[in-house]
Amino acid sequence: MRVVFMGTSAFALPALRRLVADGHTLAAVVTQPDRPAGRGRAAAFSAVKQAALALGLPLWQPESLRPPEAAAHLRDLSPEAVVVAAYGQILRPSILEVPPLGCLNIHGSLLPKLRGASPIAFAILEGYAETGVTIIAMDPGMDTGPILAQRSIPIRPEDTTLSLGARLADLGADLIGETLPRWAGGEIAPQPQDNAQATYTRILRKEDGRIDWGKAAEMLWREVRAYYPWPGSFTHWDGRLLKVLEAAPLPLGAAAPAVGQPGTVIRADDHRSSLAVVTGAGALLLLRLQLEGRKPMTGDEFLRGQPAIIGARLGQ
Repeated sequence: MRVVFMGTSAFALPALRRLVADGHTLAAVVTQPDRPAGRGRAAAFSAVKQAALALGLPLWQPESLRPPEAAAHLRDLSPEAVVVAAYGQILRPSILEVPPLGCLNIHGSLLPKLRGASPIAFAILEGYAETGVTIIAMDPGMDTGPILAQRSIPIRPEDTTLSLGARLADLGADLIGETLPRWAGGEIAPQPQDNAQATYTRILRKEDGRIDWGKAAEMLWREVRAYYPWPGSFTHWDGRLLKVLEAAPLPLGAAAPAVGQPGTVIRADDHRSSLAVVTGAGALLLLRLQLEGRKPMTGDEFLRGQPAIIGARLGQ
């Protein structure tokens, strides 16, 4: 088939590669314009742009798809279908109506649950036991189109947004590979979403990563996983930024009672780490962390180098 692909983040890469491997003609790969990134604020290519260049695919990087000329250019490309994965813009009707087979979106949740920008992180934040990928025929709403295919996977206790996102991206690639020819062949009856069951997510902000030690250890464990790699979970100690890269709720009986104000660092008796922090309910074991200006290290390594942290109160 002749397809236009729209995507920006790494989540979209397996689907792009699957379309190429399946022999579809990529009339264009549409991705967001280059954005400043890093300390030097140099223009950075999106993950999808890098892949498209490596694959020798034609690129299109419009600032917006809203102007009439964007829809006109898409019509000139004559796609039978548009496949969308983590592109970063809501498509207007003028775009949605161009391809005869419509625009198919690969969404990283079991819709109608977790519509919106951050479904993978929010699946972890909400403590879901499973999540998945949904292929929808897009309409003008935010992830509200009818469902064409859906597949679930369990969320592992160690999953972060990075690891879970990678597995969902691969799952989405397989699912679009199976769904696209069946949709073109008229083998799929679209299933409307139950809007009464819908939940929503939002774009994550840097400030979301600031650790509130008054929350329960279980919730903070989810946050550390959900916010890895971005925005990251962080606190402060002795005037310096302290990133918490990996953590776990401290099992009862694994250390001295978690006494003291939330944020107080205590010594743990756990084979995974000797370092823990009192929270609003229970204690959080620090498995891997990074002090400002230092390299990442395990909790045990950190404690050997910074024994004065015991008894300190983080986040002050």
